[in-house]
Amino acid sequence: MDEFQTGEEASFVVDEVSSIIKEAIEGAIGGNAYQHSKVNQWTTSVVEQTLSQLTKLGKPFKYIGTCTVRWENKTMYCIVSAFGLAI
Repeated sequence: MDEFQTGEEASFVVDEVSSIIKEAIEGAIGGNAYQHSKVNQWTTSVVEQTLSQLTKLGKPFKYIGTCTVRWENKTMYCIVSAFGLAI
């Protein structure tokens, strides 16, 4: 029988998740000014990159991502929410 992960290995660590989200936002949007025509592309990129990196953590969660961590530059706000459901 497989052993269950315990402690931090099986924890949803908010600081770790927030860091991953912020890196995904910086990678997708960076210093770009707001452009309505790119919003869908940026949103898709941020969510896909975030979910990819969360999955690589190897924690026992099913992740759900949607574009609310608050991030901003001079022309826009980006808000991303990530949920980890224990499996």
